[in-house]
Amino acid sequence: MSVPWPRGAPALLRACHPGPTAAVTLLVAGLSVAAGLGGYGRVLAVAAVLAGQLSVGWSNDAVDAARDTAAGRTAKPVVGGAVGARTVRTAALAALALCVPLSLGCGVLAGAVHLVGVAAAWAYNLRLKRTVLSWLPYAVGFASLPAFVTLALPGAPWPPWWVTAAAALVGVGAHLGNVLPDIASDLALGVRGWPQRLGPGTVRLLLPVPLVAATVLLALGRPGALGAAAVALALVTAVGGALRGRHRPEAAFLAAVVVAVLDVALLLAQGAVRG
Repeated sequence: MSVPWPRGAPALLRACHPGPTAAVTLLVAGLSVAAGLGGYGRVLAVAAVLAGQLSVGWSNDAVDAARDTAAGRTAKPVVGGAVGARTVRTAALAALALCVPLSLGCGVLAGAVHLVGVAAAWAYNLRLKRTVLSWLPYAVGFASLPAFVTLALPGAPWPPWWVTAAAALVGVGAHLGNVLPDIASDLALGVRGWPQRLGPGTVRLLLPVPLVAATVLLALGRPGALGAAAVALALVTAVGGALRGRHRPEAAFLAAVVVAVLDVALLLAQGAVRG
């Protein structure tokens, strides 16, 4: 079913996964400021990431339309009939086409790195989410973001290795948190990615681990009182979320979100993107 644009526009916007799309785009905006990227370059980088995230979000709903319908996920715009799968698929391809020149406009190497991250996210949607390697696209995608920003600077410097590793760990945590609420329904539909194989109980306990590990890496990369305080706060939050998660499953996910925000704030406060 194809819904006319004026009536289907709000539903199309909801189909892009606006929360994660906005979060990743704002993250890159913050990294761009911290790295000292100029005004034009900053706008171009943010636009490239926004286009890439839109393509990933829309492709996810287009690819999963049949599976979401079988699971009765009527909150999804495509399943609820608010927008057609064909419209979402077309929007995904259009956003991807726009992402390519925007990314390469930041520099060939920077653009190539970002497009590798976007390609990894598409690979997740198309196939890898149903395999034991489902964590890998998230790790690659998040790790590409600080590199994309710094490589867009004059001289195309790479970020410190520990910044890239911390970003990859945040990506793994994001994967666990994103999948946790849907593990039961995913298993019923035959989706057996890494978190589904672990089961909800194990994922709940594991969820904060990569995020706290990212905090530790960032703290060690730039030793100081700020990093030590961040690690202590991350540990308290993670352990508290895991304990509360036994009775309130959403507590573990909320704790992981807090730790992820803490990691990003620490990275920006350190000004460590460029090394």
